[in-house]
Amino acid sequence: MDRSVHLLILLLCFVCTETIQFCSCRGDSIAFFKENERQALLKFKEGLTDPTNLLSSWVGHDCSKWRGIICNNRTGHVVKLDLRNRRPFNIDDYKRWSLGGEILPSLLELRHLNYLDLSMNNFRGISIPDWIGSFKKLKYLNLSRSGFGRTIPHHLGNLSSLHFLDLNNDLGVYSQYLLLPELDANNLQWLSLLSSLRFLDMGRVNLRMATDWLQVTNTLPLLEELRLARCQLPNVPVSLPHVNFTRLSFLDLSSNSIGSKMPAWLFNLSSLLFLDLGGNSIHAPIPNALGNLCTLHTLDLSWNFLDGEITQLAKSFSCLI
Repeated sequence: MDRSVHLLILLLCFVCTETIQFCSCRGDSIAFFKENERQALLKFKEGLTDPTNLLSSWVGHDCSKWRGIICNNRTGHVVKLDLRNRRPFNIDDYKRWSLGGEILPSLLELRHLNYLDLSMNNFRGISIPDWIGSFKKLKYLNLSRSGFGRTIPHHLGNLSSLHFLDLNNDLGVYSQYLLLPELDANNLQWLSLLSSLRFLDMGRVNLRMATDWLQVTNTLPLLEELRLARCQLPNVPVSLPHVNFTRLSFLDLSSNSIGSKMPAWLFNLSSLLFLDLGGNSIHAPIPNALGNLCTLHTLDLSWNFLDGEITQLAKSFSCLI
C-alpha cells in the first residue's frame, strides 16, 4: 500500500475515534448518546411517575439498552421515543402500568426526534404541552388515550413534517372511573398547516365549537385516514364546493348526530374503502348515489333510521357485481 494512503487511513481512524465516539474504524456502530440528550431524558424521567419501574433500564450511555429509545447509529441523536403502554386495556392494568406525572420541556433537547408515542398512559387531565409544536422533524405523534385534557394547543400546527397524528381520547367505559377533563378544540385552523398529514384520529375529542372541521380537513391533500368518532361535530354540511379528499380511503364519522340527510359530498370520495356513519340518527331514504362508491369494502349505517329495503341498497352497489 502506498505510504501516503496508509497515513490517510490512520488519520481518518484518529478523527473517527476522537470526535465521533460511536464510530469505529472496523465499520462497527454502537449508538452512544449525545450527552446533552441523555441528560435531557434523565430530566424528563424525573417528572414522570413510573409505578412499575418501566424505565429502570435508563442507565449508562448505550442508547440501545434504554427502553423505548432509538438513536441514529451514525449521528448518535435520539430519533424515536416510544413509551406506549402496551398492557391489556382494563382499568386495573391501566392504573398500575401507566406512566403519568409531568412532561418536562427538557425533551426539547431532542432536536432530531421524528417519532413520539406517549399513548395509553395516564397523565390525569393535564394539557398537551404547547412546546411539542417545536419538534420540526416530527413525523409521528401519538398521544391517544393518555388522559390529556383541556384545549389542544394550536402550536401543533408547527409540526409541518407530520404524517401521523393520533389524539383519540376515547377510554370507553373507563372514562367514568377516571373522571378526567375532556379534550377539546375551539377551532382546527392549525390543522391546515399540516400539509403532509396522512392519518388523523381525534376520536372523542370535543369538536362542538370547531365549526371549521370539514373545511380544514378538506384542505389536506395527502390525507388517507380521518377518524372523528364521538366528536360532537357541530354540523356536517350536506354539500362542499370542492371535494379535495382525493386520497381518503378511511372515514369514520360515527356517533356524531349528523342529522336528517346523508351528506352528498360523501358520494364523491372515489378512493374510499371504509365508511362508518353508524349512530348518527340519519332519517332519509337510502340514496342511490351510494352506488358511486365502487371502491368501498366496509359500510356501517347501523343505528340510523334509513328508509328502504336491503335490496335497494344492493342495487345501489351494482357496480361491484
